Order: sequence, then structure tokens, then C-alpha cells
Amino acid sequence: MTATNACYTVGIVGVGKIARDQHLPAIAGNPGFRLVAAASRNAQVEHVRNYPDIDTLLGAEKELDAVSLCAPPQVRYEQARAALLAGKHVMLEKPPGAGVSEVEALRTLAHKHGRTLFATWHSRYASAVEPARAWLAHRSLRAVHVRWKEDVRRWHPGQQWIWEPGGLGVFDPGINALSIVTQILPRDVLLRDATLHIPSDCATPIAAELDCIDADGVPVRAEFDWRHGPVEQWEIDVDTDDGLLSISEGGKRLVIAGGSVALGAEREYPALYERFHQLISQRTDDVDVRPLRLVADAFLLGRHVAVEAFGH
Repeated sequence: MTATNACYTVGIVGVGKIARDQHLPAIAGNPGFRLVAAASRNAQVEHVRNYPDIDTLLGAEKELDAVSLCAPPQVRYEQARAALLAGKHVMLEKPPGAGVSEVEALRTLAHKHGRTLFATWHSRYASAVEPARAWLAHRSLRAVHVRWKEDVRRWHPGQQWIWEPGGLGVFDPGINALSIVTQILPRDVLLRDATLHIPSDCATPIAAELDCIDADGVPVRAEFDWRHGPVEQWEIDVDTDDGLLSISEGGKRLVIAGGSVALGAEREYPALYERFHQLISQRTDDVDVRPLRLVADAFLLGRHVAVEAFGH
């Protein structure tokens, strides 16, 4: 069996909503992976070996090839480090860590031990992203406007970790938009100013505005809000000399210069696992911290504005 068609055994760590909704179906649909184990404090996966935590899993599953880490970002570094030291390839759900330095340290550790580290950005695999990137590659940009707004009570019901340090707050969905922007724009994006609206009973923002520029000075404005509804607004507009490019519905719809572009079926998480398989087979990594770095810059440079309590 060659590396390209090898079947790797994988364990999943953190069996919450994102794991059940996206990761488990994607693994089941990929012949290059076989799920054999799971680790979670409060949940189990049927038909595989279950463990209470990653250390127990790693101690028992000596022959395991890879782990997919889906727990909140505050514990991601310790879990990934333990997996890499145990000789496993590692896939990180977004955001890849609670801080940029953690992810950089993990990349160094992965290189040292000859293992794959994949810091995933699932929104980059939305069907509109690659056509948008290709079209913008040779256009003259005028301005970029991001609107990423939704209802936190619908999308994160009862999830306290998002309001704690490292949980990112509204940047948890907002970083999806930043992952798309940093993928489709032909030049780097630099933060210049930010305003973070932080509830009095939370450590992370419920809304934020970011004013950025690209490396040539083109303005890039992003607006994130978790107090929006009932219909989500996941939109990115790029004004160019050849017309307006608009991504909407989180990357499911693309309009260029007034014309709708035909796109393929949505398969973000299946595409992530295809990429993970490719990386393992090639013994390389994929670690892009640019979206997380912009969020870190927002916390570093942003003005904090107190708003009413969220009321958990």
C-alpha cells in the first residue's frame, strides 16, 4: 500500500457538537482514515474505544497514527504537545490555540519529531473561496468590507468557555471570516485599529470592529457581532477596478461583477480530512497563524468598551 492510499488510524479528542456534526461524518466518509478511539470527559462515540482523557488514550493506543483535537482552544496546546511527543500526527480544530506562541511552539515540536501538524481553517474550504482567490489574484483592489454577524445564543448555547480568556468571544466565528480574507487577498493584512465590546460579566468581546489595511494600503474593514439575528450575516465584499466580488452565506455563494458564479457542493470538513491525509502521506505540515495573529493584534491594539452584561 502506498502512502497516498494508506489508511491511517485516528482518535478524536473532545466529543462535542462540532465533533459530532462535522468531524465524525467526515472521518466516516474518508477511506483514508479509520476512527478507532475517542477521548472525552462527558461523552462517548459508539463502536470505538473510549477514554476519559487524551493521556489515557495515548497510553493505551500505542499504534494510533493520528489524533484530531476538537476540545476548546484553552487546552489545545497541552493536548497537541502530548500527542506529538507520543509520535502522533495532529489535526487542530480552529482556532489552533489560545495564543500564537502556542501554535508556533507546536510547529517546532512537530518538525523535531517528524510529525504532521495541521492547523485547520474550515471556512477556507467553502466552495466560494478558491474561485474568489483566483479571480482576485490579478485585480486592483479598492476596499474590503467584512460583515460576520449572528446570534450567540443560537450558535453557542450554554458554552461558557467562549467567554473566558482564550475563548475568543465573537472572534470564534469572526476568525472564520479572517481565514477567508487572508486566503483570498493577494497581499498580507495588517491591523491598524480595533474596538472590542466586552460585556461586564465576560472576559471576551460580544462584538468588534477591526480597521485594517493590506500591504499596499487598501482599507479592510471587519464588523463582528453576536447580537444579530434572526438571519445570519456572513458576507465579504471586495471592491476592485473590475467590479465588486461578494461572498455570502459564509462562503456558499459568490457573485462577481453582478453575476452569480456556479459553485460545487459544500464539503468543508471532508476536504479538511483529505488535506490531513495528504499532509501525513507527504510528511509535511500546514500551519498558517495569520487569522489568529490578527485576533491577537486586536486584543493588543484594540480599545475595550464595556457593554451590558451577557447574562449567562
